[in-house]
Amino acid sequence: MFGRKKKSNQIDKEQLEQLKYAQKRINQKKRLYSHFIIFIFGALILIVLDLVLDIDQNKKIFGRDWFVVIVIGWFMLIVYHFISVFITHKFMGKVWEQKQLEKLVAKQHERINQMKENLMKEEKHIAESEVIEHIEKRKTQNLSNTSKQELTIIVAADENNGIGKDNSLIWYLKNDLKRFKTLTSGHHIIMGRKTFESFPKPLPNRTHIVITRQKDYKVPEGVICVHSVSDAIHRIKDDTQPFIIGGGDIYKQAMEFATKIELTRVHHTFEADTFFPEIDKTIWKETANEFHSKDGNHEYEFSFITYEKI
Repeated sequence: MFGRKKKSNQIDKEQLEQLKYAQKRINQKKRLYSHFIIFIFGALILIVLDLVLDIDQNKKIFGRDWFVVIVIGWFMLIVYHFISVFITHKFMGKVWEQKQLEKLVAKQHERINQMKENLMKEEKHIAESEVIEHIEKRKTQNLSNTSKQELTIIVAADENNGIGKDNSLIWYLKNDLKRFKTLTSGHHIIMGRKTFESFPKPLPNRTHIVITRQKDYKVPEGVICVHSVSDAIHRIKDDTQPFIIGGGDIYKQAMEFATKIELTRVHHTFEADTFFPEIDKTIWKETANEFHSKDGNHEYEFSFITYEKI
């Protein structure tokens, strides 16, 4: 009562149908065998009745002895029975063959539909893979383009890293200004609002990008206004050599993104209210240093120093 329920053997419908049909055919063969045995004994009895016992010995059917006609007719019936069992019908019969053919066709249609479904899934997967591959390729290209871009800070600072006072330059170094023009011409220059306002007008042959927190800040035509250093960098992807030109806060924020520093070190100290951030020598490596002495056009000694991020 409480024991485990015994599992019954499961026979599918097709196997059950085969079994029933096989039993039917076996019974047909058994009947044929019985028919044959009965025919043998029956024929012997008829012969005995006519030839031995002389029963209806003179009776004729179609001009032949009556028992001969009966035996021949009976034999033809056995032959028909034999042909029906072994020749006309195969083991599983024509009806069975037709059913099996229909099932085979149905299975083939099911298989074809499954193959179509799998093919559609595979095509979808391939398409998705190609899209992902394309996206990854574009990302790689963008990274490659970014890696080729040099974001350079260009600055002139005294020995105490002072760079200006009252939003103006503290010194005048002709060769420094010429170098600034040579390096930055044809490129984007990024600056804070105060630095931009210190110019009498936008510098020629350069694209100005001004960073300000003021949402409604008005700039001349051709000047780009943004609200953060990262926004500014996003606008210069097509320029392989943009420059950060000041002021102090912008320099400080840009140190994270810059790959090079072009520093004019003025070998003097001045009273200043704006400063360049200290260069961390564990991050930046000096790769060039060109010293210039005082002369008629230069009141102070200075050096052009290049740093590259390690």
